Amino acid sequence: MALTSKQRAYLGGCASTMDPIFHIGKASLTPEIITALDEALEKRELIKVAVLKNCIDDPREIAAVTAERTRSEVVKVIGKKIVLFRQAKKNTKYELPG
Repeated sequence: MALTSKQRAYLGGCASTMDPIFHIGKASLTPEIITALDEALEKRELIKVAVLKNCIDDPREIAAVTAERTRSEVVKVIGKKIVLFRQAKKNTKYELPG
């Protein structure tokens, strides 16, 4: 499911008040981090991830790889913050605009 610009703007606004729940550091993306992100997306739908200064990988690349492996959508990447979204199959918290 590809997000429209209106949906991205809505989700970005929802995420603006959130604190990052994961921090990606020197080890970058490990299988354990991907599994934890997948589980968090299943429970929360919308998550924010921080990429620490000691991580040498580009945040945009990390976002793309994470989205691919967790079957989620990248809402936005600003600086070293990544916002990811995957709608729950039932009991969704976010009603996306048309």
